Amino acid sequence: MALIRKHYRQDVPIVIRLDSGFFDQKLFKIFESLQIGYICGGKLYDDIGVIVSNCDKSVWGRYENENQAWDYVEFGDRRGSWKTFRRCLFCRPVYEDKQMLFKFARPDTVIYTNLGMGGAIDEQLRKVGIEDLFAPQAMIEVYHGRGCDELVHRALKDFSREQLPFKRFHQNAAFYYTMVIAFFLYEAFKEDVCSPVVAVSSYATTLRRKILDVAGKIVSHAGKITLKITISTWERLDFYQLWLKSENPVQFYRT
Repeated sequence: MALIRKHYRQDVPIVIRLDSGFFDQKLFKIFESLQIGYICGGKLYDDIGVIVSNCDKSVWGRYENENQAWDYVEFGDRRGSWKTFRRCLFCRPVYEDKQMLFKFARPDTVIYTNLGMGGAIDEQLRKVGIEDLFAPQAMIEVYHGRGCDELVHRALKDFSREQLPFKRFHQNAAFYYTMVIAFFLYEAFKEDVCSPVVAVSSYATTLRRKILDVAGKIVSHAGKITLKITISTWERLDFYQLWLKSENPVQFYRT
C-alpha cells in the first residue's frame, strides 16, 4: 500500500477482494488501519442462517446482470471475538447454467465489507466519483467477478508454458520476458487482424485451432506463388478480410 501511494497518489482509493480463505478479523483490522476497502467472502455460521431465515420477504432484494441473478439481504454482523460490527451481505444465485434453481438448492454466499460505513475509503471513493460501489448490487458484482483477475495469467500460460525451462535465473528471466513480448504481439494480432473471426477474449489454443491450423497448399504457377485453401475455410474465416488486414498493420508513431 505504501509503494502504491508513494509512486502513484496518496489519496488513491484501494479496494481488494478476497475469497473466504482470507476471512480473518486480523486482516480486516490491518485493511482498516491502512484505510483501504475490502470485499471478502465469509463463512456460513449457524447463527447467520437463523438471522436470514427470520428476515421478512420485504427486506430481500434482487440483483440481475446478463448471466445471473442473486437474491440478497443486508445486515450488520459481529462475530464472537469481534469488537465492532461489519457490513454483511447474504446472497443466493437464482440460476445455474441458465436453469433456475429451487430455493433449497441455491448455494449461499456471505460477503463482508467496510465500504459504505463512513470510513476514510468512502471519502476517497466519493472524490473519484465511484460511490456507487457502496450499493449491495455493486459489491455482489465485484465479489463474484474476482475470477476475471486470473484470466490474464491463464491466457499467458495457455499461450506458452507455466514452467520455466532453465536452471539459472538469468536464462529464465530472458525466456520469460521474451514470452511476455510475444504474448503482447499475439494479443495485438488478435485485436487488429483476427477480431472479426475470433473473439478478442479467446485463448491462444482457440486462435491456433480456428485461424492457423487449417489445410492449405502453396503452389507456384506462371511465375506466381499462390496459397490455396478450401472454399469452406475461405468463407468461414472471411479470409479475404484477414488477408487485407494482415497486409495493412496498425502504424505506431513515435511522439
